[in-house]
Amino acid sequence: MTASPLTGLDGAQRESLAARVSKLFRTTAFKLSLAYLAVFAVCAFLALGYVAWNARAVLDDQIVSTIDAEINGLSEQYNTGGLRRLISVVERRSREPGASLYLVTTANGEHVVGNVSSVPSAVLAKPGQSEVSYGRGEANADEHFAIVQVYTLPGGFRLLVGRDTEERDRLRAVIGRAFISSLAAVIVLGIIGGWLAASRVLARVDAMTRTTRAIMAGDLDDRLAVAGNGDELDRLATNLNQMLERIGELMRGMREVSDNIAHDLKTPLTRLRNRADQALRQSSSAEELRAALEGVIEEGDGLIRVFNALLMIARLEAGSAREIMAPLDLGMTARSVGELYEALAEDHGLAIDVQTEEGIVIDANRELIGQALANLVDNALKYGSPEEGETGRILIAVERRPGAIVLSVADGGPGIPEEERDHVLARFVRLEKSRSRPGFGLGLSLVNAVMRIHRGTLRLENNAPGLRVEMIFPVMQGMLPEPH
Repeated sequence: MTASPLTGLDGAQRESLAARVSKLFRTTAFKLSLAYLAVFAVCAFLALGYVAWNARAVLDDQIVSTIDAEINGLSEQYNTGGLRRLISVVERRSREPGASLYLVTTANGEHVVGNVSSVPSAVLAKPGQSEVSYGRGEANADEHFAIVQVYTLPGGFRLLVGRDTEERDRLRAVIGRAFISSLAAVIVLGIIGGWLAASRVLARVDAMTRTTRAIMAGDLDDRLAVAGNGDELDRLATNLNQMLERIGELMRGMREVSDNIAHDLKTPLTRLRNRADQALRQSSSAEELRAALEGVIEEGDGLIRVFNALLMIARLEAGSAREIMAPLDLGMTARSVGELYEALAEDHGLAIDVQTEEGIVIDANRELIGQALANLVDNALKYGSPEEGETGRILIAVERRPGAIVLSVADGGPGIPEEERDHVLARFVRLEKSRSRPGFGLGLSLVNAVMRIHRGTLRLENNAPGLRVEMIFPVMQGMLPEPH
């Protein structure tokens, strides 16, 4: 007695194997393979059935053609020598081996000559073609079938000429066996192919599942494996990896914000407390108390601006402002911001020059674009001031480029080293040479968040000398009117 393959497994192992097999059968790949198998099996069934039907029809036509040729030959013999000649020819042909059948009977059905011993009487009584069973006279012989044609001769004699269908039936049996074996092979190979395909897909899905569980457990640096063959699972893994990368950036940003708030805001809060404490201990008049309170309020306003900027960056990164987009004329926005900062620029010894093309309209949030541009101009005023006795210039430009619209702000200051340009886009990042100037390092971070929500890019370039900051907006079809 043969032992079952599962005999050596304990209960838990059998349940685990059954669960894996059940999960494999429930996969979409296995179900699709079975569906394709069913369609292919039906097509194969119809094709092989059509071939078998046509093969039988061809063989029947061949048998009928052979019978017609035999009858034509016997007719010539009958016309030449009459019934006696016909009987002689039939007797000679009946002794020859082969599948041809001959029979001559009287009007009463009595056997005269031929190699057929028995045939239904109704067949002889009705001239024409038919497929009948017949006997050859052998003892314990199997039943035979043939296609025959019956003619009535003068004097009531009957002439039967036919052809045994054994060859046709044998070929049909061969085709039937091939038909069944082909269908069986298709089904077996289809099930094996479906099993292999489902196993491969399930293995990759299980690997993705393990990776996602590791990520949910806290390993945010883990990523889904990409096979590199470009299939749908690779595309899914690539998109999920991009999503995980973005989530990781947001999580790192949150940690950095928490650390930066703890470190960078500690100093102004300490300064605020010290001012209030100094006012309580040292102020002897109402004017001194008033001046101390004004300093405290100024420090508090600065902290409020920092928290407002952080909240706005968080909202932008969450995409909460994307729904309030409207057509915006960038040239008009650039001119408005230039006019707003023109007087302040003169105080810094700078001139603001605005250069725009007409009719550049994009879908954008007016307040956010204005705030971002104001931040860039404010940074240019702080860090792009000329040397003592010189006159500098801040250039605000709006221009078309292939596939993009660019809003840029350029100054003639010291600029930012190339290796630091990506670093300064993070929150609370300030270069060493700008530590002594007012600010908290949130301006470029806010502009970068604004560009993300507009699906654009923020780029820092060398202005030789100075810095040029470019806000690059991609041009979608139908987003921008043709220039006049």
